[in-house]
Amino acid sequence: MRVRRVIALSALALIAACSGPSRQVTDTGAVSSAGVTAPEGPLTVPALSALPETTARPLAGKFVQADWNELPGWSGDDLRNVWATFIRNCRGLMRPIATNLAGPARANPRVWQPVCAAAVDPARAPNPQSPEAVRKFLQTWLTPWRLTTADGRQASSIVTGYYEPLVMGSRKKGGPHQWPLYTVPSDLLTIDLGKVYPELAGKRVRGKLEGNRVVPYDSRASLEASGRTPPAVVYVNDPVDNFFLQVQGSGRVQLVDGPDSGKTIRVAYADHNGHPYVSIGKWLADKGELPLAQTSMQNIRGWAKNNPSRVQEMLNANPALVFFKEEPITDPEIGPKGAYGVPLMAQRSIAIDTSFVPLGTPVFLATTQPASTQPLNRLVFAQDTGTAIKGAARADFYWGFGEAAGSMAGRMKQSGQMWALWPKQAGAPTAR
Repeated sequence: MRVRRVIALSALALIAACSGPSRQVTDTGAVSSAGVTAPEGPLTVPALSALPETTARPLAGKFVQADWNELPGWSGDDLRNVWATFIRNCRGLMRPIATNLAGPARANPRVWQPVCAAAVDPARAPNPQSPEAVRKFLQTWLTPWRLTTADGRQASSIVTGYYEPLVMGSRKKGGPHQWPLYTVPSDLLTIDLGKVYPELAGKRVRGKLEGNRVVPYDSRASLEASGRTPPAVVYVNDPVDNFFLQVQGSGRVQLVDGPDSGKTIRVAYADHNGHPYVSIGKWLADKGELPLAQTSMQNIRGWAKNNPSRVQEMLNANPALVFFKEEPITDPEIGPKGAYGVPLMAQRSIAIDTSFVPLGTPVFLATTQPASTQPLNRLVFAQDTGTAIKGAARADFYWGFGEAAGSMAGRMKQSGQMWALWPKQAGAPTAR
């Protein structure tokens, strides 16, 4: 117990310096950290009596009950392909609740049990191919709750975008494949402070042991210089592609040689070095290389192409480093797992601030298309988090896989509002 306490006390000194890295395409998002994975296979909904009572976790979000007619564009949202995502979300909702509060706030299984039970009951479940049947089911079982500020005004914030990129790589370093995507180092410590200090529930820091002290883990630059780099999952052929894949938190790699030549694998977020994300867009602006308003992913790539000798200098300005694990791609239409442990669905999953909206919550998001005033109003699911995704109505919109998704994500920085869609019998949204 004394050793645990010494480590925790040492770790307290790291909190300010060792927050998580940010997933950000236009320097606004944050890397997700996948939590406990929801089991695959048919959805099984436990009896309500089998789900334990738990103490509600307070939310910073203030909610006011609303009407479905208040949701802009709700009747026009094509829900034809949303049902499979709803069922996967229920699979996450029905997972057992942890006994501690170390993880991010999530929706309580007991609250959602009646809804998910109805969703798998052939007599009550809708025809998944009928948008109107799905809409009727949702309106029957759920109530919209407007997310507001402390003074009762509708909360409004920035909506950014992220995606799953594709890069070229090799399992061996050589030729153009020089830039590693590392596995988790064996000496990396992840310390849950809530296990020693309950008031710090949910606070985790990362570091390493030097003697009996916990010190910050190596930065991006210092790890490379140390000669103690961990094994790599793959080596990528472009340093900027490597960097932006880390920014997104996961991606796909097309292997170009060896026995797996032509195969595409997924590299999924496993952990990070605990250093705060430093915006390379801001670094470029501070250096007078690009106007801050023009530090999109596309423009950063252009700068790197024109300044190859300074690319590593730019990348080292960000000390944060993400570590990965390899995962198979069982369905190319399904995205990586987010912080909620269920696969993300293109244009139906968002990252949110769990201080305001618990993971697993269906959300109606009202925003606009990237760099446009064209409405983008739709049902989405709160299935991911990010250290830069902070505040009421703040969201990161998952665009999906590939170049087209990356183009949309890279240009997205819109204003948005949201409504939590919550079980009718449960009152205002709560969390565990």
